[in-house]
Amino acid sequence: MASKASVIILSAAIFLGLLPSALSKNILLSGETLETGKFLTEGEFTFLMQSDCNLVLYDLNRPIWSSGTIHKGSGCILKMQNDGNLVIYNVTNNAIWASNTGGQQGNYILILQRDRNVVIYSQPIFNTDTAVSKLNSSNLGETGNGGNIAQPENKIAIGASNGHNANILPSGETLPTGKLTLPSEVATETGK
Repeated sequence: MASKASVIILSAAIFLGLLPSALSKNILLSGETLETGKFLTEGEFTFLMQSDCNLVLYDLNRPIWSSGTIHKGSGCILKMQNDGNLVIYNVTNNAIWASNTGGQQGNYILILQRDRNVVIYSQPIFNTDTAVSKLNSSNLGETGNGGNIAQPENKIAIGASNGHNANILPSGETLPTGKLTLPSEVATETGK
């Protein structure tokens, strides 16, 4: 019975830990759109599809990048297409701007990152080049207050904090959809 209670407590902790990320949407998946007035947010950064059809990246309400499409239409939407192209369409469904990253059909994800950069991933094929800090050999393997960190061995530690690498995904390996890796101390407590 104690094992079942531990699983319930762990599930609640994971849900509550993910809740802030779920509430502050910073991603756009293949096929998804941002309608006029909608935005992605990460910390003090906002990626906004404005009513004037201009797509703008803000840092504390200061514009730092735009699509240059101000007053090029009305009722515009931003679409992350299934071919990897990010496109702004006006109300008559005409493309008025594109990232020109269209390629093969697949699963793509646009992310407004913590470093202020907006990047389309399958493999990185577009970014706004607005990152405030760059990863280099001097800060590889650093830990902070949590988050993802790059390791010198080309591994990504997910959810690392206080110097402990909670979950490690080595370069070249994949994590199947729905698979959750737990730190060893949590896995031991839940009997997994």
